[in-house]
Amino acid sequence: MPLSAEQLAEIEAQRATPRPTLRATSEGMEAHLYTAHEVLDHGFIRVIDYMGDDSAIVQAARVSYGAGTKHVQNDDGLIRYLMRHWHSTPFEMCEIKLHVKLPVFVARQWIRHRTANVNEYSARYSILDREFYIPAPDALAAQSTVNNQGRGAVLEGEEAARVLEMLKSDSTRAYDHYEAMLSQEGQQGLARELARMNLPANIYTQWYWKVDLHNLFHFLRLRGDAHAQYEIRVYADAICNVVRDWVPLAFKAFEDYRVGGVNLSAAALDCMRRMLAGETVTQETSGLSKREWREFEAILK
Repeated sequence: MPLSAEQLAEIEAQRATPRPTLRATSEGMEAHLYTAHEVLDHGFIRVIDYMGDDSAIVQAARVSYGAGTKHVQNDDGLIRYLMRHWHSTPFEMCEIKLHVKLPVFVARQWIRHRTANVNEYSARYSILDREFYIPAPDALAAQSTVNNQGRGAVLEGEEAARVLEMLKSDSTRAYDHYEAMLSQEGQQGLARELARMNLPANIYTQWYWKVDLHNLFHFLRLRGDAHAQYEIRVYADAICNVVRDWVPLAFKAFEDYRVGGVNLSAAALDCMRRMLAGETVTQETSGLSKREWREFEAILK
């Protein structure tokens, strides 16, 4: 179960005691506050706190304190302008704090985004739970033959069963030894900070992760991409569902300009202009490398 009984009780208590506030709130985000959204087999994300909404982005861009005569469509247009022209500072006025439960190997990818504040569950102080990420059968894939950091075809039959059994048995054995090293039955036991090194990378950890909206969008663009590893992509997808309700205007602009849009190099833009003028352009005449040309063709298709 992703949530413990204590966590479920805490969430229920938090949601049962709303408080009045003078600060700006987002109705969409209020609906998500404290609620856990399950990810993978034992993981989740949940919003602990947030600051700002779409109007906070607009307010920061205009450096004004009154709503005045502006309308929602004006806010939408300004937010889209800011996103289109890479004006990042106004988006930094919004922040979100997430409680995330995730496998350690996913956390090691996640922590590469160094623009957030992080506080992780301490395995020096506490004992980690016996919870491991075991992939679903459709997530068991062979190594890609064309991408050194990607996946190929899904494993099937005896091969899939063999791999799953090794993952389960290795995880169980490692945790059994972890517990044995910590045992206090007539023995002093190994320090927790040392015993933890025997645990596998698929064991679950937890952290609080606080980030501003600009850097969150950067994280979501990279980790929500179709080429990102599945196990972190599903976390990005879950966060996207929350952010979409929190700042709908900003998220729509993000989808249009960052997720759905493309960037062209000067050489690629020159190729586009020549094609529009009726010229036949090939890789040899484009000034692009073979890889750049393949990527350019993929954009055109």
